[in-house]
Amino acid sequence: MRLRAPSLARLLGLGQRNGGGPSGQSGTVNAVFVKICGIAHEEDALVAVALGADALGFVFAPGSPRQISGAAADRIMQRLPRGTTTIGVFRDERPERIIELVNTLGLSGVQLHGREPLSEVRWIRQRVPLLIQAFHAGDPAVASAGNGPADVVMLDAPEPGSGRVFDWTLAEGVPGGVRFMLAGGLNAENVADAIFRVRPWGVDVSTGVETAMGSGRKDPRKLQRFIEEAKDAGEQLEHAGWNPPASTIESVRDGQRGGAPYDWQAEGH
Repeated sequence: MRLRAPSLARLLGLGQRNGGGPSGQSGTVNAVFVKICGIAHEEDALVAVALGADALGFVFAPGSPRQISGAAADRIMQRLPRGTTTIGVFRDERPERIIELVNTLGLSGVQLHGREPLSEVRWIRQRVPLLIQAFHAGDPAVASAGNGPADVVMLDAPEPGSGRVFDWTLAEGVPGGVRFMLAGGLNAENVADAIFRVRPWGVDVSTGVETAMGSGRKDPRKLQRFIEEAKDAGEQLEHAGWNPPASTIESVRDGQRGGAPYDWQAEGH
């Protein structure tokens, strides 16, 4: 078993779950956290990290075209730079199985994308460094998410992975003072507009950066454009004086890799 990056809690500001501002490090844009989900190939993972992604998502939920086995995820994670934030995505999985994979693979955290009972969510959160809880747009349960144990609340399309955008006004149902991550149909063409309109703490993308919908392969050019558009939009909002709720992240790149994008070729990958 590999140890998780010891600085993860500090990097994500988990000691200040519902308060605080950006780290303010020189040259660091903390206004928008970018998660690239549905990673199933080593090359895609390395390129995403090299381009500045803040986290990678590995889907373990059965039935997803992007589902990956624990063994395959482990092979990819062995090649990632130390300190990379890795999130396991699960849907109505047994809590014990989730924790088993977290511990075996050394995942940084988990994302729950099903109808997990609150008791299970609490049990899992007590055993992982970071927990993202996803809700479908329009789900009334999201209104009480601020009282739950999740570190990040995600709002996704009713059909996750479909590449379809939902009505962003539904994000108004997310309670204030929580880390809110927007997902569902995002791509390089609309992510900046989404950030300006919804002003989330973070954004999540999978289909929008694929070579073809459902292919499971990421397009490097789409990845680059998406990350650049998201970060640029966040920087504009930050310069305008807006800070997302509970945005206490110190950049993973600055904290782990000296402030420059990770050069995987330099390490002989």
